[in-house]
Amino acid sequence: MSRTPFVAGNWKMHKTIAEAEEFITGLLPLAGAIDDVQIGVCVPFTAIQAVVDSTRGSSIEVYAQNVHAAEKGAYTGEISIAMLDELEVHGVVVGHSERRQLFNETDADLRAKVPALLAAGLTPIFCVGETDAQREGDETEAVLRTQVTEGLADVADEDLAKVTIAYEPVWAIGTGKVASPQQAQDACAFIRSLVADRSAAAAEAVRIQYGGSVKPDNAQELLALPDVDGALVGGAALEPQNFAAIVQAARA
Repeated sequence: MSRTPFVAGNWKMHKTIAEAEEFITGLLPLAGAIDDVQIGVCVPFTAIQAVVDSTRGSSIEVYAQNVHAAEKGAYTGEISIAMLDELEVHGVVVGHSERRQLFNETDADLRAKVPALLAAGLTPIFCVGETDAQREGDETEAVLRTQVTEGLADVADEDLAKVTIAYEPVWAIGTGKVASPQQAQDACAFIRSLVADRSAAAAEAVRIQYGGSVKPDNAQELLALPDVDGALVGGAALEPQNFAAIVQAARA
């Protein structure tokens, strides 16, 4: 099955509204009309409306960086799916390692968030990955098995392919380290096998991104791997030219 590559840029806690609009102004001539790669920008809550408005009529999609699974309630500081849906976002990044490590987000949290997003018609970019200590301890597959099976436990088999899974080795995020092509391929193939344990058809269709110090100079090699269907880009997604170059690499 041919899977459309999906490249998403995660801005993290960067860019004011003005800076976000300036970024989109720079990106649109470079990538706004590309239709053979799915392109997303994952922006801070404060800039979502401005970026949605700035990207109208282009191929660029807008994603939030977190969400709460509950419909409403006494969750001070949280944002609901309905609030994001009203802003016309396409989906949400959930389970990023920084959310897991710094804000104690658990597999149980993800188990609630992923199906709630799907029920609203939004795409979850569901992040999984191991730490340096876990890789050194030969625990990569055990960690991935737990994160994938727990996080997707309440997703119906027929909906699994609607989830985008981002493999992000924690040791490669913001460190300058990059998983070797073999490490990235092995991990993504293993993740696909976990989906296949539930549904062979979903495993063929589901898209698995690689994330972890993806840059223009290494993107083509990583994106050419058979089980890598795109990238979740961090630092290199903060400049339109760099991000567009990674999108172009996904077209090769």
